[in-house]
Amino acid sequence: MTLPAAPPPADAPGIAIEGLTKRYEDLVAVDNLSLTIPRGEFFCFLGPNGAGKTTTIKVLTGLVRPNAGTARICGYDIQTRPVEAKRLIGYIPDHPYLYEKLSGRDFFHFVGDLFEVPADEQRRKCEDFFALLGLTRAADKLVENYSHGMRQKLVIAASLMHDPAVIIVDEPMVGLDPQSARTVKQLLRRQVERGCSVFLSTHILSIAEELADRIGIISRGRLIFLGTLEDLRARQNLGDARLEELFLSLTEDAAEASE
Repeated sequence: MTLPAAPPPADAPGIAIEGLTKRYEDLVAVDNLSLTIPRGEFFCFLGPNGAGKTTTIKVLTGLVRPNAGTARICGYDIQTRPVEAKRLIGYIPDHPYLYEKLSGRDFFHFVGDLFEVPADEQRRKCEDFFALLGLTRAADKLVENYSHGMRQKLVIAASLMHDPAVIIVDEPMVGLDPQSARTVKQLLRRQVERGCSVFLSTHILSIAEELADRIGIISRGRLIFLGTLEDLRARQNLGDARLEELFLSLTEDAAEASE
């Protein structure tokens, strides 16, 4: 008889990555990445195109298997205990896939059923999220008629309805108008305040500057910086520089060092 695996400790961090490596033939997309994100932290993951951000997210969400290393969600290994880990994740991709022939409301309830959220709670959260994100009037329209921004807001609502412990976000503001972008930023910050870990990848450095408790910068698969904005300013000796200047300085230094 095989005994069930013991649950992870209650104080396990939201995300724990150890020695993560992913190769695609001759390309090392992520190279020995180790990173811990505690609960209640807003973490922004930055890097140039092709640096390894999306691959890291795909490993964290169980979409890609690494060649080496582990990724744990609240103590659950995403590869060996995927069901338990994925129940704790709210994933907001940059290009969401939706069922075109469902209405926005039906899609929301479909996701709620997958996460076994009680029907009454689904209805309440549908009303709340749709009102907050400006989707109420479109709730019963088919998704095929939604704009990109409306699709993005629907995915955000559906991803948060089961009160995930970890939210993984890839470019959440694409297609959103300024009012909606502000609402989403406030919504994500509130999730952090309730103890959620937010892992956000973005090219919009002003968002990271505004929201991040800590920043991680990856270049050519390797983590080249981890810390606060003040830590980065001290490292680059750039005083009160904005994140854009700091980011460009650091990634240019890393590119030159690897050549």
